[in-house]
Amino acid sequence: MSLSARLPAFDLVPADLAEPALSGRPRPLRWAGAGEHGSDAVLWCASPSTRVGQAEVRVPVTGQRVVRRALGRRLTRLRTASGMSRRDVVEARLGISEPTLHRIETGKVPVTGANVRALCWLYGADQSITDALADLALGTSQQEWWDASPVIPEWFKLYVGLEASASRMFGYDGEVVPGELQTPDYARAVFGAEQPVDVEAAERHIKLRMQRQKTLFARNPPIRLMTVLGEGALTRPVGGEQVMTGQIEHLRRLSGEDMVDIRVLPFSVGAHAAMAGAFRILEFDDPNDPDVVYLESHVGALYLEEQPEVEEYRRIFELISKDSVPVGEFR
Repeated sequence: MSLSARLPAFDLVPADLAEPALSGRPRPLRWAGAGEHGSDAVLWCASPSTRVGQAEVRVPVTGQRVVRRALGRRLTRLRTASGMSRRDVVEARLGISEPTLHRIETGKVPVTGANVRALCWLYGADQSITDALADLALGTSQQEWWDASPVIPEWFKLYVGLEASASRMFGYDGEVVPGELQTPDYARAVFGAEQPVDVEAAERHIKLRMQRQKTLFARNPPIRLMTVLGEGALTRPVGGEQVMTGQIEHLRRLSGEDMVDIRVLPFSVGAHAAMAGAFRILEFDDPNDPDVVYLESHVGALYLEEQPEVEEYRRIFELISKDSVPVGEFR
């Protein structure tokens, strides 16, 4: 089940900075921006958009791991805004231990609506925020197709959820066409080169990859996708000449879409800024969901969220983009 969290993208601030806290509890908190929109913060299932004040807000949240990440960050901001430490929460005797609270805030575990409501009460959140986050908690244990798949590695499931929720994605691959752009024949040749012991499992991987593509490109509104490929990704005869011809034609067709831009970094450029390897940058419209740099290896992945790290990869991507040419012009 996909969820669209209708949460206003505003900073969390006390509802009234001049109002003293009552009964020892923090001042009520609500989402506030140019106006006061606390009463507009609600969560609906599978709804494309909502209006908050005069602005339309759409925050797609897809997959249990991504929902946990989103909820954890919102609860962390509530706690921080209330001035409480994790130890303070434990001492409030809500039945939530410090290790459990850490796992909740870092998106590692499912969360019950009861725990969310208890935390919101402690932090002084208003009713609209409490209801919205309690509803969001439902998604922390609901599975998307990739969550239940035994074929997809655990470390990759978070990426699939992030990809399905991102508003923009920028990537570089120097040696291989990335999975979201592969044809079935090309994907089969890539998996075949790894000489898998279980051929049937490899076929299941290919089917799941095609399903992932279908999910990605069926998004409404569509994701903004920009990919830079090294020339080697298009000149290495993966699967043979016929397979590569079909793959390049597929890339050119995709690049004709309004929200897709596929470019090639020619060998003639020589040394370039991305020689350290492939990467992806996933960007989100919701300020509570920070942009992520994804780096993959054969046995795991690294997710970078610190702003200086993300900005450095943006800088690298801008440099290689300037030296690249549209795939339709590459010969």
